[in-house]
Amino acid sequence: MITKQNKNAVRKKRHDRMRNELAGTTARPRLNVYRSLNNIYAQIIDDETATGTTLACASTLDAEVKAQLTGKSKKEAAFIVGKTIGERAKAKGITTVVFDRGGYRYMGRVEELAKGAREAGLDF
Repeated sequence: MITKQNKNAVRKKRHDRMRNELAGTTARPRLNVYRSLNNIYAQIIDDETATGTTLACASTLDAEVKAQLTGKSKKEAAFIVGKTIGERAKAKGITTVVFDRGGYRYMGRVEELAKGAREAGLDF
């Protein structure tokens, strides 16, 4: 019998391997990306605290972002989310982050989110 490979399980294993070497500190928190079929989410996380505190977040479901998305493609939406997370991070005094692409390939929406965050002033 031929079984179909669970792509999300493979992605999670890849993400776990990445996370063994990647950690956000108070000085340089982690910018985590999660991508679903229709939306994209970004969080800036400080892993040094016991709970892994989220310092800033943005997604295509935020009211502020959703208002800008009419007639935009998923890649353009990801760029807007990247700019938003960058602006929110700058407002909290965060300038440098470690980019955690969540096991996804650095292309398409993940790349656009990174470009938006860099344009907003984040350094990684």
